[in-house]
Amino acid sequence: MRHHPTRSMLLASAVALAITACATTTSPTGRTQVVGGVSQQQLDQMGDQAIAEMKTQKAQTSDARQRAYATCVTNALVRELPAAWQQRYRWDTAVFVDNTPNAFALPGGHVGLYTGIFTVARNQDQLAGVISHEIGHVIANHHNERITRQLGAQGALQVAGALLGSRYGQGVGDAAMQGGSVLAQAGFLLPNSRTQEAEADVVGQQLMARAGFDPRASVGLWENMIKASGGNRSPQWLSTHPDPQSRLAEMNQRAAALMPEYERARADGKRPNCG
Repeated sequence: MRHHPTRSMLLASAVALAITACATTTSPTGRTQVVGGVSQQQLDQMGDQAIAEMKTQKAQTSDARQRAYATCVTNALVRELPAAWQQRYRWDTAVFVDNTPNAFALPGGHVGLYTGIFTVARNQDQLAGVISHEIGHVIANHHNERITRQLGAQGALQVAGALLGSRYGQGVGDAAMQGGSVLAQAGFLLPNSRTQEAEADVVGQQLMARAGFDPRASVGLWENMIKASGGNRSPQWLSTHPDPQSRLAEMNQRAAALMPEYERARADGKRPNCG
């Protein structure tokens, strides 16, 4: 049986380079993060590939009003991002036909919603609570942090395969991933850690208040999600969030503190009217 030392060395080198390139940085809430397992360019490419793959797997809604509504909320939030994040991406929004109350955002500037989210996000402020939380994951570098952590774990070669596939050709990527997909191997749509989820709550509520969306709506959204779960395990979108009651208390406290910022935004003319 013939071996392929060049391919093996390439994979090993990719992992080694990724791990040695890691660095610490500070998240928007002041938490120390280990990132750098992938470059921003590679991360954006993976996000582009993941959303493209998603669009081949799931139908997008034909409801023009839903698309316009979701895009309007996304755009209002994006306008309040730091300049670097506004300039880096041309943010887009896709709405997929699926009754699951789910949402995500990806590096590359992609926001995705399932039609089921509209059953729990019942007004524009609650929808802003969903989308701002997901954008919070992107601007807090949670995807980079997650992949960097994966590179040091048992499945490192699989993650490296996703990177190598886009950089060195599909053949190398397929060999490393053994038929896996970017969605599965990079974990873009998998639940994040509780620390990351709690941090995205903080970033999201701050963002929605600056955009003129009521930060108190996140509490109502969470209550709707709990009801939708029927008291059983939380829906997929919230599967790794902190304890529901603790989270509600934290959101209520944060919303109260953010009300002056919300009121300033409204006074400055930031009054989204998305429907």
